[in-house]
Amino acid sequence: MNYQGAGLHLKTAPTSEPVDVTQAQEHSRIFTTEDVGLLEALITAARQEIEVRTGRALVTQTWQMLMDTWPSGSRIVIPKPPLQEIVSVTYVDSAGATHTMAAAEYDVEHAATPPVLNPYQPVGAIVLAYGKSWPTETLRPAAPITVEFKAGYGTAAQVPVQLKQAMLLLVGHWYENREAAGDAKYANGLQHVPFGVSSLCAPFKVWSF
Repeated sequence: MNYQGAGLHLKTAPTSEPVDVTQAQEHSRIFTTEDVGLLEALITAARQEIEVRTGRALVTQTWQMLMDTWPSGSRIVIPKPPLQEIVSVTYVDSAGATHTMAAAEYDVEHAATPPVLNPYQPVGAIVLAYGKSWPTETLRPAAPITVEFKAGYGTAAQVPVQLKQAMLLLVGHWYENREAAGDAKYANGLQHVPFGVSSLCAPFKVWSF
């Protein structure tokens, strides 16, 4: 497993979304141009919701994973697949100096599949190169290790169509239901989130690791 993250920090948000306003208008049969700003906000919210439901990143974004210690084994599992690249692995020693691990010290697996995960949902990982070991300097106590990585399928065109359809369902639902909604239709009139969202997301869900 070897995921010892102390936290995740979004460094660079996506510069585009998997679907655009025109697609949302066509899907929901919205014929007014007055709500463009609202639709843009709903699209971003829908993408973030799908990312939470699946544990994935959709379009390219940069994250920093903070760690308290080096793993006991040779592997660091990287969350939010698909992994595009490892930007850097840095650590701060007890004297406050920052060091960067040389890229030659480790290999990058873009589709590693540790046994604890659903074998059909590969994630990425950093693996020590042959004969290498994790740095031995004494680390500062608070989250001294930072793994910076880029994640996501890439551009909007590369995002699976099922996940884009799930986004459109959410946007349409939120556009029509501006107040509270639940996962089921209750006697008090709350409108349920479309079942299709869960169904479309299910094959892409990455289980916790």
